[in-house]
Amino acid sequence: MTGSKAIGIDIGGTGIKGAVVDLDTGELVSDRHKVKTPDGGAPADILAATVELLSRLDGADGPALPVGVCFPAIVKRGLTLSAANISSEWIGLPAEQLFEDELGRDIRFINDADAAGIAEQRYGAAADVEGLVILTTLGTGIGSAFLNDGVLVPNTELGHLEIDGFDAESRAAYSAMEREDLSWEDWAKRLQRYYGVVEALFSPDLFVVGGGVSKHHEQFLPLLDLQTPIVPAVHRNNAGILGAASLTRH
Repeated sequence: MTGSKAIGIDIGGTGIKGAVVDLDTGELVSDRHKVKTPDGGAPADILAATVELLSRLDGADGPALPVGVCFPAIVKRGLTLSAANISSEWIGLPAEQLFEDELGRDIRFINDADAAGIAEQRYGAAADVEGLVILTTLGTGIGSAFLNDGVLVPNTELGHLEIDGFDAESRAAYSAMEREDLSWEDWAKRLQRYYGVVEALFSPDLFVVGGGVSKHHEQFLPLLDLQTPIVPAVHRNNAGILGAASLTRH
């Protein structure tokens, strides 16, 4: 029975990864496969790489599984309206239709941070939380997802808040810590400023922090002083895969 399984594909600026997901448990039931995001991130090249990845995940011994794809862009009615760490050629393209044509099937298509938020709401740290949950992914940039009583408010893009005259993610993303060789303490000061502003604007009930750096959450989350509880994401770098796959059921 394929109804309890789907393929999730997470397209990023450096890699495209995917796996088969058990939609009942939120667990990966295949190996996680990854291909390099083509240099430049041009549409034709990313589409070809995604076809290659899907060929590794599709079983030859049964029906093709449904597919969800998450993407580093504002996604509205199937159009990509921005481009983060990929070619600007994506801006304004009917990306959902392009992927459906290349993959040869209907898909569900969503922003990558929103997919991560859905994964944490259905299978992780935001499950059964009432009120407003704000998930942020700390990586090359800062992605965000709003979940109000479990309902996604898409395309929030809180990494691009202007704080102290800077685009927030240019100072507070994990890439800024690496680029400037900041200590955990110095980076936490920037996160304190960032989350303090977000808290003042939106009065959330919970912050969930995702991205690969969340595996080191004990190094920086205890340094933050906020009114809002702040916890690490459960699914980290698999969240996009899980969230995108789960959309095929809902």
